[in-house]
Amino acid sequence: MSEKRKKPIRTGSGDYSAKMFVLDALSFTVGSAAIALSVNMFTAPNQIAPGGATGLATVINYLSGFPIGVTILLLNLPLFAVAWKVFGGKFLLRTAVMTVMSSVFIDVAASFITPYSGDKLLAALFGGVLSGVGYGLAFVRGATSGGTDIISVLIKRRYPHIPVGTLVMILDMVIVVLSGFVYKNIESMLYAVIVFFVSGRVVNYLTYGAGNGKMILAVSNNGAEIAEKVVSETRRGVTVIPVQGAYTGESKKMLVSVVRPAEVHKIYSIIRRCDRDAFVIIARADEILGLGFKRDDTV
Repeated sequence: MSEKRKKPIRTGSGDYSAKMFVLDALSFTVGSAAIALSVNMFTAPNQIAPGGATGLATVINYLSGFPIGVTILLLNLPLFAVAWKVFGGKFLLRTAVMTVMSSVFIDVAASFITPYSGDKLLAALFGGVLSGVGYGLAFVRGATSGGTDIISVLIKRRYPHIPVGTLVMILDMVIVVLSGFVYKNIESMLYAVIVFFVSGRVVNYLTYGAGNGKMILAVSNNGAEIAEKVVSETRRGVTVIPVQGAYTGESKKMLVSVVRPAEVHKIYSIIRRCDRDAFVIIARADEILGLGFKRDDTV
């Protein structure tokens, strides 16, 4: 009897399996709940607007009483329209789903979550951790937080020499400064900085592991053996580049592999096991895009 195989769902960006659907749904649901908890319990009640569309919506809510979730959607709609036209649906689909879900969660949860009214520093810290968990889960599944993320990507398309992270930080700081004027309290600005700093660290942790990614460069006479063992024992890819020493003129192989921090020791052990005299460089990789790491659907 032949075994039945589950057919993947066909999408514009390739095969979309049932497993991927479940992972997306679970990540977006947990992430949206974390963001809703952050906003309704810690940041909004304590007059903290930590940048992004959520921060701007928090300020608007303070001034007008308009629901934060609905405001986030209204702020993102024109951005979605522009991004759809420029980048297409592949870039936008997960972001739109995550934005709608988190907005609904925020407004629904506002009716029953009890705001935290204790130490504002604790509110900023826990608000940052929860929002970081929410956005981190979204980023892992290929979505963005919308708002300033989309604006930054659009600006980068015009000015490609400016890093997206720098653009996001500038836009977020504009919103933070605006919130300080609205709340008439400089402490609100300072607590907001704490929120998006903590949130950013949590996002990086969920996306890359305990720190940024690592790039390993190893020059060895046993390049083929090392590459084979790294691929078979760690399932990480390796690029082999022929190199020549300028002083000795000797031809060797340089291996290049990008890994998560937790994998560095294992790969370093493999290199030393195969060649005790290998020349090894371990460098930090601030952002890694591609198979096995973060997906980039913006181009």
